[in-house]
Amino acid sequence: MLIKICGLTRQEDMDAASELGADLCGFIFHPKSPRHVMPKRAARLRSGKMRRVGIFVEQRSEGILRVMDVARLDFAQLHGKQSVECALEIGPSRVIRVIWPDLYYHRALLHNELQKFSASCAMYLLDAGFLGGGSSNCLEWQDLAGLSAPHPWILAGGLNACNIGKALSQCTPSGVDFNSGIEEAPGIKNSDEMREAIGQVRLALAGYDCVKEH
Repeated sequence: MLIKICGLTRQEDMDAASELGADLCGFIFHPKSPRHVMPKRAARLRSGKMRRVGIFVEQRSEGILRVMDVARLDFAQLHGKQSVECALEIGPSRVIRVIWPDLYYHRALLHNELQKFSASCAMYLLDAGFLGGGSSNCLEWQDLAGLSAPHPWILAGGLNACNIGKALSQCTPSGVDFNSGIEEAPGIKNSDEMREAIGQVRLALAGYDCVKEH
């Protein structure tokens, strides 16, 4: 399972995430966010083996590609209303498309939205709320049980050490995204909370493997 730590702004938090085995590190390039980081600052943050993700809300393809180059990004997470054409210009293999399940009152409508973007992304990230992110709100995890998506999907929205086990008992994402739930303040991660949250993911996965074996 992929583990993503988002909203990173400090080298010490990058180091902690890397040492704990996180797969993806996220930088927010949205000036209205309290976790906003400038591209040149993100470029200086060393990421080890973690793949680098930029979160974009209002930018379009030209600006996104420019930031990706400066900040040495592997993926662009489209967290706004960017079009399919925008994603294709970035390159589908480099795009994580954000979807908000709360917008869809029926599973079929959510499935249609996933299909709409399937040719223009490599992964999805399912977040709580109706737009934006970092609200600390959670999704109704049981509503995502058995979700069939064209690509791997990452669960986000208010995840922390206390609730991630329950989340993973109710749905089966390909990855999880931690942000506000492991912070002392916006953009300032708590290394103990990060360690505990990642540890709970691994415990949940170990328990799932034991159930399958029996």
